[in-house]
Amino acid sequence: MAAEPILQIRHLSKTFGTNPVLRDIDFDVHHGDVISIIGPSGSGKSTLLRCINLLERPTSGSILFRGQDVISLGKDVYSYRAKVGMVFQSFNLFDNLTVLDNCTLGQIRVMHKNRTDAEKDALHFLSRVGMAPYCNAKPRQLSGGQKQRVAIARALALDPEVILFDEPTSALDPEMVSEVLNVMRSLAEDGTTMLVVTHEMLFARSVSTRVIFMNDGIIQEEGSPEKIFTAPDNPATAAFTSSFALQFGN
Repeated sequence: MAAEPILQIRHLSKTFGTNPVLRDIDFDVHHGDVISIIGPSGSGKSTLLRCINLLERPTSGSILFRGQDVISLGKDVYSYRAKVGMVFQSFNLFDNLTVLDNCTLGQIRVMHKNRTDAEKDALHFLSRVGMAPYCNAKPRQLSGGQKQRVAIARALALDPEVILFDEPTSALDPEMVSEVLNVMRSLAEDGTTMLVVTHEMLFARSVSTRVIFMNDGIIQEEGSPEKIFTAPDNPATAAFTSSFALQFGN
């Protein structure tokens, strides 16, 4: 018998004014999944993640976390966001706090840990992403790649069941992209469950367990990386992925 999904997205739609951005989105996230969401700009990918994290309120549909619909959560939304963490393209670190304090704040306020335990766990995850030596630095002293690695450590410190990545390399200079993708590959190898909106097609093809292709606010196709990148059923998927074929040597 298959294990219960961590997340179940059912008939999710989001409209801004009269503009439908997401339409009838359906998929599941299981433990250990690395799901890459790809598609052209404006297809609704980032809005989907923001709805799942409840930063945007869906217009209709449901989001089930461990079988419980979370859309109606009140104050418990913060506990949910700890379990379904998010890493943003613009890092969203607190500039007035040190790296260490950025990684302990949520643990203390949401998980109610004491500072000693929070700092111990923060240093563990900062070490995991190679940022422990910078624990006393402020974000303004860091490169973009370093900031993003701190943001990943901050999410990990909350012991999430799923981490949502919203184009985590799009704000980085090219030479910094690989250091963040290497951290994400390492997390995938360790079995971290991830939902990743990305334009990094090589990552999507080589690391993902499943790829979702979105276009015009709908899921047009989903399947294994091999299928999506080499034998898609949908002409729109084929048109999108064919532009990346040279990256893969096809």
